[in-house]
Amino acid sequence: MNGPEIHVKFPPELHLFIAAGRTPAGTRVVTDGASTLGHVIESLGVPLTEVGRLVVDGREVPVSHIPQADEIVEVRAVQRPQQVPGAPLRFLLDVHLGTLARRLRLLGVDAAYTNEDPGDAALAALSAKERRVMLSRDRGLLRRREIWAGAYIYSDRPEDQLHDVLRRFAPALAPWTRCTACNGQLTTADKDSVQEQLEHGTQRTYDVFAQCTSCGRVYWRGAHHARLEAIVTKALRETAG
Repeated sequence: MNGPEIHVKFPPELHLFIAAGRTPAGTRVVTDGASTLGHVIESLGVPLTEVGRLVVDGREVPVSHIPQADEIVEVRAVQRPQQVPGAPLRFLLDVHLGTLARRLRLLGVDAAYTNEDPGDAALAALSAKERRVMLSRDRGLLRRREIWAGAYIYSDRPEDQLHDVLRRFAPALAPWTRCTACNGQLTTADKDSVQEQLEHGTQRTYDVFAQCTSCGRVYWRGAHHARLEAIVTKALRETAG
């Protein structure tokens, strides 16, 4: 490119995205004189899903701004909690975030997910069709223009992933109301109506059940309940704080 040269500053939380060979604290960029500021930022490796306000020479500008020579661009991180247009707040997770999807569902958060990868194009189209926030660690997927809204998942640890999503979006929580297997709604189930799906030991030991209205899966407070309860308790404490 041989056009206006600008100076771009990124906050520390976005430094991990900066392309190799660049100085995150203050990157000088030669533009082509026609590309938008949003395009320039993405060319440096930063997904626009992670970008908040853009300030040029002290004034806020949209991503469609065409950079001019010698402008100083301050890229701000997304403000938290992030406000997403439309309601209710719903998520779509890519194939690599299965554990996060199940934990969000455990908390009653609408989290669409499939363990079969439909491809980036299909995910982006579903995000747009159902107005779901796309959660992914794939920067290429998050750069697709079709997605309704998106967020990069910074950690590869499910505990940290859940904490980050709750902190960033502050979704309303309703624990124990959603099927962790299919995302459907749970309803109270009479023991007699589900006993054919239960082993004899479970029939003898438990009396309180819930059933998914979508896939029919039956739930009870079994051996893993204490571990799940700990996840729920921690999440409720964090969101309350």
